[in-house]
Amino acid sequence: MKTVFAVLLLLAQQSGVKLPSNPETVVRGHFPTDGKPVLRVKQNQNVMIDALSHQGLNAAEGPVAFFAKGGVKREDVLKDVIDVAEKVKLPPDLGPHALTGPIYVEGAEPGDLLEVRVMDIQFRVPYGVNSTGKGTGVLPDLMTEPVSRIIHLDLKRRVALFSSGIEVPLAPFMGIMAVAPPLAGTMVSSRPPGEFGGNLDLKHLTKGATLFLPVYQPGALFFTGDSHAAQGDGEVDGTAIEISLQPTFQFIVHKGKGTGVKGPRAETATHYLTIGMDRDLDNAMKSAVQETVAFLMKEKGLTEKEAYALASIGVDFRVAEAVNIVQVVYGMIPKSLFKTNPSYWYKP
Repeated sequence: MKTVFAVLLLLAQQSGVKLPSNPETVVRGHFPTDGKPVLRVKQNQNVMIDALSHQGLNAAEGPVAFFAKGGVKREDVLKDVIDVAEKVKLPPDLGPHALTGPIYVEGAEPGDLLEVRVMDIQFRVPYGVNSTGKGTGVLPDLMTEPVSRIIHLDLKRRVALFSSGIEVPLAPFMGIMAVAPPLAGTMVSSRPPGEFGGNLDLKHLTKGATLFLPVYQPGALFFTGDSHAAQGDGEVDGTAIEISLQPTFQFIVHKGKGTGVKGPRAETATHYLTIGMDRDLDNAMKSAVQETVAFLMKEKGLTEKEAYALASIGVDFRVAEAVNIVQVVYGMIPKSLFKTNPSYWYKP
């Protein structure tokens, strides 16, 4: 019986569901905290999601004319990009992003912890965009005018063709993975990240990684967007290689485990990732160290003194991004430090 059940569960996971991006499934610039779900899924299902880049989508001349400047033919511009640009308005004074969702995860309730496993990420197009300009990025006075670079990709060799003689390895990930924020009935900008996840721009959330998010609304109401083909830590000019991707996720609900969790946590095959956020970069660093100490005490049984010392001698702290109002610093805790190495912080 156990073998039969395991096979049936595997088939259910593999069958999965797909959520396309279109004017009915995409919101622009914000997370609606009381949005009507566009899809309901069960735990452990594979959920394939079409995601759109806001680059080109938000261009005043429209996506077809925008991409034509970089040698992209009209037939190579995604139809859903054109449709969303025409039919879904970008609210003023919010974020720039296109978000697919919300997805209702069965069994998720406020106080739970949602585990988001990144099962796969596929490219939808062989080109992306890096944009910056005056008032943008870590050096807001460096540029005097808007600059958009359309970057073509060699998907067979998995590199971005930045310029003659310069190729950047591709490492696709979703810049935004989020649940609905806690404040019901409001429109929360997609630009700054928060305790609900959002615009973390954490480049380690590639295939095989896991993100943990506390749940604030029934069903969690998951969104994703801001797809990146590659990004350096910091995202210093304001954008990565922005692109339309197709991630596949699995969702697992850990009942009651979100209570007291201050914000996102993550994990890769080799590291635990603790995350600190604040408008001030110094305070974001302090928050990341505090989260690291708390993790080492709770999950690894260290004393406060031991945890603080290990954070200093065995953990690397890095800036995920410093360009989206709220700064993000993360700690990389090597699993190799510990004799016991669980695959996940929380078991289903």
